[in-house]
Amino acid sequence: MEINIENLLFNEDGLIPAIVQDVETKEVLTLAYMNEESLMKSIQTNKTWFYSRKRKELWNKGETSGNKQLIKRITFDCDADALLVQVNPLGPACHTGNETCFHNSLYENGEVSRDVVSTLVSKIKERKNHPIEGTYTSYLFRVGIDKILKKVGEETSEVIIGAKNMDKEEVTSEIADLTYHTLVLMELLDVSVDDIKKELQARHIKKEGKQNE
Repeated sequence: MEINIENLLFNEDGLIPAIVQDVETKEVLTLAYMNEESLMKSIQTNKTWFYSRKRKELWNKGETSGNKQLIKRITFDCDADALLVQVNPLGPACHTGNETCFHNSLYENGEVSRDVVSTLVSKIKERKNHPIEGTYTSYLFRVGIDKILKKVGEETSEVIIGAKNMDKEEVTSEIADLTYHTLVLMELLDVSVDDIKKELQARHIKKEGKQNE
């Protein structure tokens, strides 16, 4: 596949800002800079390479820490002077150990609305990659698939019981438990929320096509 970057507008230093985003949770992980060489290396290796303005050299994210970022998509904005790099992170993006470099709050106007599923997925991924003794999620990953499958089965049964009882509150609670354990199972098997969305979309398109036949 031929890659044409001639339409991109690099600044006077030959750099272009690159916003790095988790492709699954949509959380912004960091802001870095690329030059033509680091951009092409990123595309060729499917891993993020940046240009350090301080050290005046290329650097590969995760080269020493192991927290690499696998590139899924690169797009550019309407002015062609900024990149959005969507990745599958293999660990925290920040050198402090935080999942994102944007973890310091400067200003909030009321309650901040967040996608709770994306937040939960991010936390589950963090517990898998960086286990913390005493936490339930880390425990599930440690004991493995049989225990996780047992919990998925138990929570499914609880949903059925709650539904038979016509108890909305009970069903809501049990579906929340089932969702959590299903997300843990998905993370263990490397199945993303995007994978599920794509499958549902493919089925919808196929169904629409049959209806129009």
